[in-house]
Amino acid sequence: MTTAATSPDDFAPASDSSPPAAVASTRTREGKELIDATRPYAEENRTRSWLHVVETMGALALALTATALAPWWYAKLPLSILAGLVVVRGFILFHDYQHNAILRGSKLAKWVFEIFGYYVLTPSSVWKQTHNYHHAHTAQLVGSHIGSYMTLTVDMYERATPAQRRMYRITRHPLTMLLGYLTIFAWGMCISPYLRDKKKHPMGPWVVAMHLALVAAVTYFAGFANAFFVVMLPLAVAFAAGSYLFYAQHNFPGMHIEPRETWTYTRAALESSSYMECSPVMAWFTGNIGYHHVHHLNSSIPFYRLPEAMANVPELANPVKTTLNPRDMLACFRLKLWDPARQQMVGYPD
Repeated sequence: MTTAATSPDDFAPASDSSPPAAVASTRTREGKELIDATRPYAEENRTRSWLHVVETMGALALALTATALAPWWYAKLPLSILAGLVVVRGFILFHDYQHNAILRGSKLAKWVFEIFGYYVLTPSSVWKQTHNYHHAHTAQLVGSHIGSYMTLTVDMYERATPAQRRMYRITRHPLTMLLGYLTIFAWGMCISPYLRDKKKHPMGPWVVAMHLALVAAVTYFAGFANAFFVVMLPLAVAFAAGSYLFYAQHNFPGMHIEPRETWTYTRAALESSSYMECSPVMAWFTGNIGYHHVHHLNSSIPFYRLPEAMANVPELANPVKTTLNPRDMLACFRLKLWDPARQQMVGYPD
């Protein structure tokens, strides 16, 4: 996910001179040893994976059908929002498939998730390139704009031009996430990648065109109300929720960013990826993506085994937490810049 045209490379040299943060004393295993401890949980139960796919796609079809058949707008509205939350879960399954965490090598799954990717304005070529980069470079300043929200240090921000500051503020503004339908997905996942590299990402404009054609077809045959409540609003809800989830998973109080000289993969996973506590209902809708520190440590673990891995690997048991409580969401939104001197995320200088 790329949401801005500039990068930290425009403001600073390739490395940050900040000192490393203290490593928690409870972590007894690091690096390959710690990753190896999670490997048993990366074993997929293929039947279980398919059941989750059928369950999720069936729930989505049912929610959209109920929305279409509801006679009044005030009945369509909650059903449409419900459908949007199911789309979030579907996206997590798409995400896990792209990581080869579920249904690896299945031709049927390939077609299911290729089509679903078009539905959620996420061509697989773009997702794989940007998301894999994100996993390999979490919490590094250089290249932070690739597959994630750009992060600047206080010094970088102060030396940026007014136009660069404005773009940075727009990228991290809550309204940009609320309008993720247009900003993060239609533009960031479809049009912008195509303009950068037409050969690698040829499907971007076609995906947007197919989406517009779907809206037009539903409007023609079933009226604009159904086009809005059955197609547009569920995706708007899903894209806004997904945009915030991705933001909060790597922009939360207590996170750390390391310079390249001291950066390690496992430390970035555990200290720069949050654990978002959710109710059982929201854990279902979000596909356990709240166990983000576990996912970043080993992205081959199927989403339904993330809680199991956290419960049984002691080093994963005490992550920095956040929630979907409005107070915690506001705390995440306030974090804009990395302050190396204070070793924490802070707000804008003004």
